[in-house]
Amino acid sequence: MLRIPVMDVCPVVEHGAYAAKAAVGEPFPVRARIFREGHDALGAGVVLAGPDGRDRPLIPLPHLDNDHHEVWVTLDEVGPWTFRIETWADPFGTWLHDAPVKVAAGVDTALMPVEGALLLERAAKALPRGRTGERATLRAAAKALRDKTREPAERLAAATTPEVLGIMSRFPLRDLLGSTAPYPVFADRERALAGAWYELFPRSFGGLRPAIDQLDRVAEMGFDVVYLPPIHPIGRVNRKGRNNSLQTEPGDPGSPWAIGAAEGGHDAVHPELGTIDDLDAFVAATRARGMEVALDLALQCAPDHPWVAAHPEWFTTRADGTIAYAENPPKKYQDIYPLNFDNDPEGLYAEVLRVVRHWMAHGVRVFRVDNPHTKPVPFWERLLAEVRRTDPDVVFLAEAFTRPAMMRSLGTVGFHQSYTYFTWRETKAELTSYLEEVSGRKAYAMRPTFWVNTPDILPAHLQTGDPAMFRLRAVLAATGAPSWGMYSGFELLEHTPLRPGSEEYLDSEKYEVKHRDYDVEHSLAPFVARLNEIRREHPALRQLHRLRVHDNDSEQVLCFSRRHLTEQDDDVVIVVANLEPGVVHETTVHLDLPALGIGWGERFAVRDELTGDVFDWGEDNYVKLGGDTEVAHVLTVLR
Repeated sequence: MLRIPVMDVCPVVEHGAYAAKAAVGEPFPVRARIFREGHDALGAGVVLAGPDGRDRPLIPLPHLDNDHHEVWVTLDEVGPWTFRIETWADPFGTWLHDAPVKVAAGVDTALMPVEGALLLERAAKALPRGRTGERATLRAAAKALRDKTREPAERLAAATTPEVLGIMSRFPLRDLLGSTAPYPVFADRERALAGAWYELFPRSFGGLRPAIDQLDRVAEMGFDVVYLPPIHPIGRVNRKGRNNSLQTEPGDPGSPWAIGAAEGGHDAVHPELGTIDDLDAFVAATRARGMEVALDLALQCAPDHPWVAAHPEWFTTRADGTIAYAENPPKKYQDIYPLNFDNDPEGLYAEVLRVVRHWMAHGVRVFRVDNPHTKPVPFWERLLAEVRRTDPDVVFLAEAFTRPAMMRSLGTVGFHQSYTYFTWRETKAELTSYLEEVSGRKAYAMRPTFWVNTPDILPAHLQTGDPAMFRLRAVLAATGAPSWGMYSGFELLEHTPLRPGSEEYLDSEKYEVKHRDYDVEHSLAPFVARLNEIRREHPALRQLHRLRVHDNDSEQVLCFSRRHLTEQDDDVVIVVANLEPGVVHETTVHLDLPALGIGWGERFAVRDELTGDVFDWGEDNYVKLGGDTEVAHVLTVLR
């Protein structure tokens, strides 16, 4: 225990065994509970050390309340950082508190100015070289304190000017100095934190090179990442037919996740999609439009994958000598063999790393990882650490719809983002709890991304095809997390399930080529484009911290705000959403104004970024929402 104790430090992941997540340009709070015996003043500060290992200047760590100290910091370079908290006894702070009280009470009126002079003289002597002006200011203040021709109160006033206090704040006297151990933080590039993802199947457009024609459409909707399901050869053994049928018909393309055939495995491009040169052209065309490609990393094999013959030890052999296919009872995946990571861990690790680096060499810097929770966590820890060591710009998204402990564990060991349970959070209570959870302390281990749908998930609330519900869920996803995503067809209101009670799409694109008309009148593409435009314009929506859920009088209305606060900018976005958009709901929203940087009782203007309307708001505000288009307000505070 330090002489001046420091407890409950944040952000710390697994007692400092793993780096807390941060992103370049994203402010985050360093917090701790700091206290000492008695009534003497203490000081605290944060020392950041950058990727070069050098300490940055001390950042004061001010007291908030009840021994809680907090300061917001921002990292400006990708790479490994550390922070430590230094604490010290603050003799000048103690004197600053005691002297006015004693002098006003007529106690130690001769002694207190002299003690103050000694402290300022000591501080002046300790100033770094080159601080001539500041040194002179402190010595002049000490001289004034020793001037017995002045009244004691006048002597104190001369030594407590803003200039003197500023110098003593920047260069405090620090007795009983102690420091915590350094805690690790890793600063990723912004894409690891924020982005808008769009998933499309290139085979539905004729292959990789023809799919380039879709990129303008995707870019016009404002997406940052174009995510491609596996582009590898698809197995022929046990190939699935339409709607996951065990019976295939001539021409059935099979599931892209049944990877591997005579044409190659995880490092090959399906011949029906094109060649590696066509992928290179697709990546280049995506970059030219200000986007980047995410590739699916699905570590599983079709029965005719080359690995099955070359490395049978990488699979699980059943008692009858057959290789076990994938199961999630009662579901069966007869077209997929799962890998066994315990039979030859070194061989599998080396091969997967080779595959990842192969695609990295072709310009892929983002990977969406299929079912990472079915592989050993230590495998991911080792693989992600190695990629981060050499290529810290590469981003991995975990598609892990599984137990919370596993999801958090995958984030802890290196996954930059994770799919979440947002898709199934519908009520005000569910959304409130989840927004607060994923933007709180958990965010230092696991960053969320909110998806409105996926090829596997058509949530029940979309199955009516109600355009208002589609708009609502897009608003909640795009504003509720810095990273959000949608699967192609959402903008067209695709909503027919395979069967009642199922979350599978009827005529799923996973098992067939799908041709869509994207130019229909009812397309939500313009609405999605506006949402992504708002996200680009407002950094508050690309930050994970400073989320606040605000009260209102309706159980069908949710209100939350996001704030981006720096020395240069104070951006606030307030979202008010009708969770039952088919019905008109009225409510009064009660804002926590200090959370928005606004004083109690103040009035301010807000602009609805979806409509352009400007309103005069305060602490309590009447709201009415409902209908196909008025599903939510996305309000920005006009400073």
